[in-house]
Amino acid sequence: MAANWSERIFAFSRSPTSFLSGTTAESFLAELLRELRDDRANYADAFVLVFLLSPLCEHPTLLCLTHTAGEETALELMSVFAQCPSKFVEFRCHLLLALTSVLVCTSCVSRQSRASQDFLDLLLDVAQVIGVDSALRSLQATACECLREMEACCPGLLFQHLELLGGLRQRETSRLHQAYAGLHSLVLRNAVYHLTRVTGAGAEHLKALLGGNTSVAWEADQDSELMNNKDSTILSSLILGPMDTVPTLQTGPDCKELRLVLSSLLEDSYLLTPLCQAALLHRLIELVAMVPGIPPAVFRAQLLRLLGTSEVCLLHSILLMKCAFTDSLFSAEDEAFILKRLVVLSQHPLLSPAEKLFYMDCILHFPENRPISCGDSDETLPVLLTPRLASPLVPTVFNDSATMLARLNLLCLVYLEEGDEGDGEEGRGVAYLYEHLTSLLQIVKNGGSREIVVTFFRAAFLFLFHLHVVERCSNSLMEKLCELYLHNTQLAPHLINLADQTQDRLSQSNWAVGLLTALQRVITEAPLAQLTSQALHWHLKMLARVAEEGEIPQHNTLCFLSRIITPSSSSLCASGEWRLGNSLLGVCRRLLVHPSLDSLLLPLADVLQHLACRYGDTDVQDHARLYYTLLTTLSREKLAGVLAQGVIEGGRQVKKRSLSCIGAEGEGLTSMLTIHQTEKSIFKLVEVNSELRGDAHQEFDLKLNEMETSPDETNTAAYRAQFINPDFASELTLTYQLTHVGVQDSRFDQLFSIRLHFNLTDDHYEELSDISVPCLFRERLPPILMLTLKPKQPYPTTLHASAIFTTQDGLSWHTLLPDIHVSFQQAFMLLPAPINWRQSNKLCLFEELWDEICSESRADCATSLFCCQLKEVALVALVKKHFLPFLISDLSNKEEFKVLFFLPPQSHVLVKIRSEEDAVHFNIATDNWQLLSHISSYLLTITSAHEDTHS
Repeated sequence: MAANWSERIFAFSRSPTSFLSGTTAESFLAELLRELRDDRANYADAFVLVFLLSPLCEHPTLLCLTHTAGEETALELMSVFAQCPSKFVEFRCHLLLALTSVLVCTSCVSRQSRASQDFLDLLLDVAQVIGVDSALRSLQATACECLREMEACCPGLLFQHLELLGGLRQRETSRLHQAYAGLHSLVLRNAVYHLTRVTGAGAEHLKALLGGNTSVAWEADQDSELMNNKDSTILSSLILGPMDTVPTLQTGPDCKELRLVLSSLLEDSYLLTPLCQAALLHRLIELVAMVPGIPPAVFRAQLLRLLGTSEVCLLHSILLMKCAFTDSLFSAEDEAFILKRLVVLSQHPLLSPAEKLFYMDCILHFPENRPISCGDSDETLPVLLTPRLASPLVPTVFNDSATMLARLNLLCLVYLEEGDEGDGEEGRGVAYLYEHLTSLLQIVKNGGSREIVVTFFRAAFLFLFHLHVVERCSNSLMEKLCELYLHNTQLAPHLINLADQTQDRLSQSNWAVGLLTALQRVITEAPLAQLTSQALHWHLKMLARVAEEGEIPQHNTLCFLSRIITPSSSSLCASGEWRLGNSLLGVCRRLLVHPSLDSLLLPLADVLQHLACRYGDTDVQDHARLYYTLLTTLSREKLAGVLAQGVIEGGRQVKKRSLSCIGAEGEGLTSMLTIHQTEKSIFKLVEVNSELRGDAHQEFDLKLNEMETSPDETNTAAYRAQFINPDFASELTLTYQLTHVGVQDSRFDQLFSIRLHFNLTDDHYEELSDISVPCLFRERLPPILMLTLKPKQPYPTTLHASAIFTTQDGLSWHTLLPDIHVSFQQAFMLLPAPINWRQSNKLCLFEELWDEICSESRADCATSLFCCQLKEVALVALVKKHFLPFLISDLSNKEEFKVLFFLPPQSHVLVKIRSEEDAVHFNIATDNWQLLSHISSYLLTITSAHEDTHS
């Protein structure tokens, strides 16, 4: 049974839908239940039986398709529980969990079915048993958790047993006290909430409820049903919304019984774990909020104990109390103390970054005794948070990104609240924040990492969002950003995004337009002699964004375009690069819909005519000719109607985001001119098992081939003589299939003129060339592509891939492909030895290289040892599967295997594999020490797989 069921349960867990496609849920469930109630079941083998319960615990709704099936299944499981001997506690505990899962998920509990009532009685019976056996206590703890889950999913289920649960809690002195306390508080909170919904309910109903007289407690609502899902949602966040929405129970001052229960729960709360204390306090806070007759001072003794807590969950409970009861429970001194404590914890060196961020968020949303603003979404600082108190939280460049941004946001709010008049303390505070921002800018200017770049621009946005009114700082920042852009033109997307976000969030400020105007000036005034093609690409992107602003004059932009396309200043037109030409057209297209088009007509026509006649790419010429025709034949209104991608809003042209600027989203002709963006990936590259890549790099200089190795010339010298040619064995070729992915869409069944473009994510490889594929048909075999990589360092990498293609209806599309992951082992190549070498020459080379690496003192050489447990059969299988093409020694010599990997451009990894008494030793030598971590990870992966296979 064990082997067969283990395979079936694993198959079901991996993919329940696929598993059930080969059978039916009813038959699989029947087999499971038959196996569980089998009289021959070996209860001692608890693992197998618990394993059989896992489908019912994890996917009850897939197996029990109706509530009737759920009830029948529950009855079967309860019969299994009854016949199972009491000593097999682990299996009985999992049976209770499976029963709870089935009854709750199939709505049997909410329907109050007979099976759910029987199971409820069973759980209560288990919870009431008196005994000291540890096994029994484990079963009782599970029963309490099942009761808590059922009450949480169906509030009000256990209100009739409230007195019983209170008695169990007070009776229990073991670790079960915690489970009983949590269950009792949850049922009490739900019962009081239910009373608030009963018309006319008051103190007598509450007293009867606590005394166990449920007939009196619910006499005002005899026909009421259990609370529905909406009530469950409300109960999950009863005090997190406005307090005036909390339902109340009008009992008057006569709440002696409830007060005694609350006092008892609070007095015992210190015995609970912090998380259970926090959950208990949360429920009791909600309960007191619903019963005005109970004063919040009931928490006072616990508050004095908790104010000094170091537990995050308990501090959160204190803040919930403060939000619910404000000055009814907290004095002004308490408020000041909590705020100071939050400030200290926000920069405590022993706390994790996540905890510090939580405390800073608590400061931003600190519930004040007498709040000035009641806005739930706006970040408003507490009145007591002065610049002096917040001074320890000033950001520094040594903070991590999240902490730095959180602190900057907090301090900006502090100094914005205090104002910036004169040279006072707050004025110095704003100056410090600006100095901090300029320090980040300087790091970015000197070549900071991507994380630093992103952090700086986020910090700049936060500073502007809060303090843009401080003109001396915002204007200075504008100038420094222009200087930064001239030194790092690849930051153009970040600057464009900063302008967009600032303009969207600060509609009353003109700072974004000022920044774009300044960027236009520095771009158009820069000397052309220093202009590179990469910088020009980003300049055109920036100028296209500048042209979206209707209030910015565009004469300088047109002059710049005229200068760069004239033959005397640039060979841009002759080069005919499509991407650069498309960027030029993007700027021209935005100028065609600019409000000041009348004054730009002649110079813009000259630029378009020059592109149409002189540019080296036919596609760019055609579109330039089209734009020229539209410009000279259509009125301004018709031209805007054809080309406009959106409406003018606040001077900026709000457009639909499109990959290409050649044409606009629209009808008819303009739709054909646009490169549309697909919502999902249309195709992907899948690596195929090709022949080893080393064969493609075995070319050798003819002169070297014709020369015979002199007797005194070593194998190493002859081998290294090949690398006189820097391109020798410097590339590796990967083979991929281009295949369709995703849900079939008939529009993309036949694709034409596919152009694949690759972007690197690091600097370990040279830039890749684009690849053209004539066509891709869903019904035909996928085309094979050869992707040639030229490593600078043979490390793992990830390639971002995109493609432009044409569909059968003539539309052009752009799509993103799934990332291509190039693993470390994909860089392995055969030894690029001279073609006239024999195996003995390669073996001699191995020994010579080994001796050189082990003896040389060069910093880049290194040796290492990797060990693992492998039997002889598994070792031979591993060598044949992974190392055979790279094996230098004879495979029949099983005492020692010698393996040599060549990794372009000129790295080697040598491995000697021997079986010792204790383990298999992989002695590694390499002339590039940085490869050690990668080769160790690779060996760990392949040896682990063979250990599992041959265990």
